[in-house]
Amino acid sequence: MLSQLAVALALLALSASNPASNLWGVAIAALLVTLFSASQDIVIDAYRRESLSDDELGLGAAMFVNGYRVGMLLAGGGGLILAEWLSFPQMYQLMALFVGACVSVTLWAPEPKLVAGSPRTLQQAVIEPFLEFFKRPEAITVLAFILLYKLGDTLASAINVPFYLDLGFSKGEIGAIAKLFGFWATLIGGTLGGIWILRIGLYRSLWAFGFLQMASTFGFVLLAQTGHSLPMLTGVIAVENFTGGLGTAAFVGFMGAMTDRRFTATQYALLSSLMGVPRVILSTPTGWIAGEIGWTLFFVGCTVLAIPGLLMIRRFRHWDAHA
Repeated sequence: MLSQLAVALALLALSASNPASNLWGVAIAALLVTLFSASQDIVIDAYRRESLSDDELGLGAAMFVNGYRVGMLLAGGGGLILAEWLSFPQMYQLMALFVGACVSVTLWAPEPKLVAGSPRTLQQAVIEPFLEFFKRPEAITVLAFILLYKLGDTLASAINVPFYLDLGFSKGEIGAIAKLFGFWATLIGGTLGGIWILRIGLYRSLWAFGFLQMASTFGFVLLAQTGHSLPMLTGVIAVENFTGGLGTAAFVGFMGAMTDRRFTATQYALLSSLMGVPRVILSTPTGWIAGEIGWTLFFVGCTVLAIPGLLMIRRFRHWDAHA
């Protein structure tokens, strides 16, 4: 958190100058933001894993995702709104104060109990976690599942805004419906997902939420056939965000369960990095593919891509007591 405060202060100093004539400053600030944000994410993921029992990981993941999205809304949209009333330096001053308040909360947070065999050296913290993970019989299966479970949903979501625009929806219509229905649907889905995971277990939740994600992806196919219809757009966005919240709660909980408590930070960094591959790399050609085959076939393909990940869930039945 102290590193995040340093970044906020760096952005404040940058905003006080002229960014157009300070391209190196912009580049350095962007590098610091991404570096320290990623580092903080790893620490938070490790803290959540070490503080919660295996049964609580799903609900803990849901609370984390909800808090993350609320923070994005307040800092993103809220920051832009504040910039309309204040100057950018003043807005960043206020953001720095918020981050400073979060630092004080972090200092009061209880330290998780130290697990026997926790790393004491750099080699034990970096090398041994990878060796421990890849020595597991199911290591490659776990990595493949993380790559495939949300593949169809991620590829469909990566290009949904151009799809809406191509159907004739205005930017205002898309933004209003996405913010009004999509944001709250995600929060509700994540919260209910965490509660249901406690009741039915992670294994059954992965099945149920995975099927719901696949069904929501097929909703894009129905919208492509319907065309410009605000009620249909509202339903598709609400259902897609709700099921996305459910699936993310189970998915993040699963990744936490796959880490060794001794090496939570390193192993979670490995798994979460792989989770971002569909969003960052595999989604790159989606626009070209949709242009070649049309929206209907593209979203049918995204729906079908959910099946391999669902079929792989059977490989993890043995570690869930609720199964």
